[in-house]
Amino acid sequence: MSNILQALANIVAHPIPDILNYYKNISNNRINQVGDALEAFIKDAFANTISEVNFANKSDIYSETFSWVGNSNNIPDLILKNGDAVEVKKIESLNSQIALNSSYPLDVFSPHAK
Repeated sequence: MSNILQALANIVAHPIPDILNYYKNISNNRINQVGDALEAFIKDAFANTISEVNFANKSDIYSETFSWVGNSNNIPDLILKNGDAVEVKKIESLNSQIALNSSYPLDVFSPHAK
């Protein structure tokens, strides 16, 4: 089983200065390539598969590590088995805010509502 500390240790142990080039075959859409490459890198960090080149082996390890590996229409990006859910967000600068939810709630709780 993996956790956030193990993922950070994997990132330190396997530094990849050019993530986009390393994961160049992830996406066909240039706009999505950076985000998709970052998401693949984070999945590999949690699964300890950064240096794994065999996709079948990587897929098997993903199924052992994650209960959900996400899709483009649903969040989160991944859920560790018996663990945390992870949503990968790319920010452009250190002062950028992370948008955790871009829409307002449809209903507001009111203690006086019936």
